[in-house]
Amino acid sequence: MKWIKYAVPFAILGLGYAGMKGIEASANDDIIQEKVDTRPTVTIEHLEPEDFTVQIASYGEVQPLESTRVAAQVAGEIVSWNPNFVPGGLVKRGELLFSIEKDSYEAALLQAEASLSNAQALLIEERARAQVARREAASLPSERVTDLYLRKPQVLSAEAAVKSAEAMLRIAKRDLQNCDVTAPYDALVVSREIGVGDFVNVGTSAAVLNNIEMAEIKFPVAGFDSAFLPESIQGKVLNVQLDAHGQAVRKATIHRDLGMVDQATRMIYLVARINDPYSLRSSEPATRFGTYATVTFAGKTLEQVYRVPQELITRRTLWTLDDEDKLVSQKVQVIREEGGYFYIRGDFNSDRVVMTLPEYPQQGMAVKVLENSNELVATTTLSGNSQ
Repeated sequence: MKWIKYAVPFAILGLGYAGMKGIEASANDDIIQEKVDTRPTVTIEHLEPEDFTVQIASYGEVQPLESTRVAAQVAGEIVSWNPNFVPGGLVKRGELLFSIEKDSYEAALLQAEASLSNAQALLIEERARAQVARREAASLPSERVTDLYLRKPQVLSAEAAVKSAEAMLRIAKRDLQNCDVTAPYDALVVSREIGVGDFVNVGTSAAVLNNIEMAEIKFPVAGFDSAFLPESIQGKVLNVQLDAHGQAVRKATIHRDLGMVDQATRMIYLVARINDPYSLRSSEPATRFGTYATVTFAGKTLEQVYRVPQELITRRTLWTLDDEDKLVSQKVQVIREEGGYFYIRGDFNSDRVVMTLPEYPQQGMAVKVLENSNELVATTTLSGNSQ
């Protein structure tokens, strides 16, 4: 009975195989197998030409328009100084900085006034004498009447003495006025080198002031940006960003072009000016000297250009679809790169621009256009901007 033990498994396998063949034979021959579409999917978008104004950005350090070394114009002892006349202090135009002892200059002024009075009195006397001489000369022969007889030299000398006395009086007034040293403009006190009790001579350095009525920023413009500068830059308004977060922004105007190309960097330099940088007369954020700021301003306007994400342009080639949903590579002209986009011109099918390319795109490759392409492209674009 051993043969029965070995025959049973083979019999079961045979019955199973016969059953499978029976099912295949009874299956419906009309079943249609679904064909798998292996074409890669893409999204497309219609692009519209637009006018785009180039934004030019640069950087520079805020510097004072001018710096002045204040010096004494008269000699004498320092008797007082302004409490704001300290390093870091702000003083306004015409505000007193320090005073020099005035006694000797007031005395000199009195002496000059007295000298002028004496000279004027002498002039009056000489003119009276000259008038008497003219009356007497009327009865004398003309050959006896000379300029000396008519006292003309004496009158001229007296007039000269008056002018000299007037000049000395003017000098005395100026010296007395110079005892009070005032700020030549709204200023930041950088340093002070004198104190009460110090004796200063004419020309002694007293302080260094920076003009805060106006500040300047010198900033470079790269070669790839210089082609997009507006035709007229003088007076162009720009934004000055004073911090990394863009919270503090001031307005400035371009004042001039330095007129040279830097030999090392091949850049040109422009100079902008900021009014009232320390905001003495406004509520604008203060612009401290030495601040490293970013400047931006509008350049030329590019007319009728297309904006596309940078990743869609490779070797100045843009992919589009033809009417048979096949990839077509088309050459374009890249006019400007800015903010993650290329601004281009060219002869291409702007109605069917491929926005999501296959991994290895090829000329003539058949693709399948994904439905609701515009919605997907919009989502992709928003995600890219958020990055």
